[in-house]
Amino acid sequence: MWGLWMLVRPGREPIAAVVFVAASALTVGSAVVLLIRYRSDGDLGDADRPARWRRFLSWPVVAGLVGSISLGVAAASALLGAATFATVLCLVRWGPGLRWRGVILVEVILAALWFAERPRYEIPEIGGSFAVMFAVFGGMLPLMIALSLWSWDVVLELNRARATEARLAATQERLRLAAELHDLQGHHLQVIALQLELAERMLARDPDAAADQIRLARSSVDEARAGTRELAGRFRGVPLPDELANAADLLRAAGLRVSLDVTAEAADAPADTLGPVVRECTTNVLKHGGGVWAELSLRRDRGFWHLGVANDPGAVSTLGRGAGLEGIAHRVGAGGGDVQTHRGPDRFAVTVSVPAVPGVPGVPAVPGVPGREGGASGRNGAAIPARSATFTAPRPADEGMPR
Repeated sequence: MWGLWMLVRPGREPIAAVVFVAASALTVGSAVVLLIRYRSDGDLGDADRPARWRRFLSWPVVAGLVGSISLGVAAASALLGAATFATVLCLVRWGPGLRWRGVILVEVILAALWFAERPRYEIPEIGGSFAVMFAVFGGMLPLMIALSLWSWDVVLELNRARATEARLAATQERLRLAAELHDLQGHHLQVIALQLELAERMLARDPDAAADQIRLARSSVDEARAGTRELAGRFRGVPLPDELANAADLLRAAGLRVSLDVTAEAADAPADTLGPVVRECTTNVLKHGGGVWAELSLRRDRGFWHLGVANDPGAVSTLGRGAGLEGIAHRVGAGGGDVQTHRGPDRFAVTVSVPAVPGVPGVPAVPGVPGREGGASGRNGAAIPARSATFTAPRPADEGMPR
């Protein structure tokens, strides 16, 4: 509109229109370069950014100054030139507070120029005035640019704050893990050292008592390993709904049509037991499935959590000869759970059931396999015994050793 006013004013010159267009292109180009630099400088720290005087004397600012002066001369308006150059300066990254002080100063100057040039904005030939439009355009353009960049800076600071908070939380988690691991291992190592030292002293005069101390030390090693596994499981644990969602995303990324049915209370499911099962079943679907569809489900019924994974079977499958199902049965059976499989011509399904309350046995013992619970059906209906890896050494009650 400013260019239109210049073109329709009395005594217009064709060369002025050419200069106006060229100066506009130069100014817009310099503003785009400054805006790109502003964004890239926002990702740098204060120490990595160029010095302020170098930013002010950079070639885009000089080009913007030349373009603004040319615009003002072509339009015979100091207000246009000043407003345009003020906009260019607003695109430079200033220090805290400097931009707003500069904007206030610029607004005062632009208001003075507007009052000085106001009579020239009357155009009798068209019976109108551009005074209000020029006031709004000249005064609001630098202000809106400054507000937009301020909003951009606020968003960047919020993102940096979130990233810093995440790094701090991760550091605190690592420190907490290190402290707990130090306490756990330090305690057990001290006990083991005392037990072995006592066994060494008793070896000559009482070999049986020394052997008891060695057994206690071995038991302490088992406890240390179990405690370390439990500690690692707590820090690596992922909520089961997230495990299932990740599995569904992975299967979809592989081109499968995935159905996911998860109960609303899935966050209460034992992720330490079912999480590895979800990952193992997902791997089996990708390796041995037909690659068309898969179904994942988790529900709670009568005190049990039931995890179901089904898919179309592949033309040639080796899952029945692998250790995948045995590993699942081993893990689930240790917690009193049960694994059932079903293979049909167009469907292979694995259903894992674990008690909602840990430690409650889920199925009767497997006939003919003493001491093993949680029998699971293999791929062809054969029983897969669930084995427990827990070992507790005999511990005499009268040793009085610190635990």
